[in-house]
Amino acid sequence: MEKLRRTVAIVDDDASLRRSLGRLINAYGFLAEEYASAEAFLARDPKTAIDCLVLDIDLGGMSGIDLQRRLKAEGVILPVIIITALEAGSVKAEAEKVGCVAYLQKQFSGAALIAAINKALGS
Repeated sequence: MEKLRRTVAIVDDDASLRRSLGRLINAYGFLAEEYASAEAFLARDPKTAIDCLVLDIDLGGMSGIDLQRRLKAEGVILPVIIITALEAGSVKAEAEKVGCVAYLQKQFSGAALIAAINKALGS
């Protein structure tokens, strides 16, 4: 029986970064789902099972941290990896407070992201 691929959602408003991360994630055997905003992620087909969320903080509309708070309030248990270009220590503390499993500062390496996904999924 074929092993099912785990689905990793990428929520980032930077289209080129989103595509690059999607290719990287697919290359490591995961299935990448890409969303340009928190609102697009929330509007997705609810049948789309997501195993892990790679989430930018500064998305233009609803922030990544606000999305994480909303999911948590709705009882959605989902490991979240925060990616950001923001450098404030208070932002990292807030992301950790709402439960991210990893916090990666842009320009992170592909290996760091894959390691964080594997950790989040218990792989």
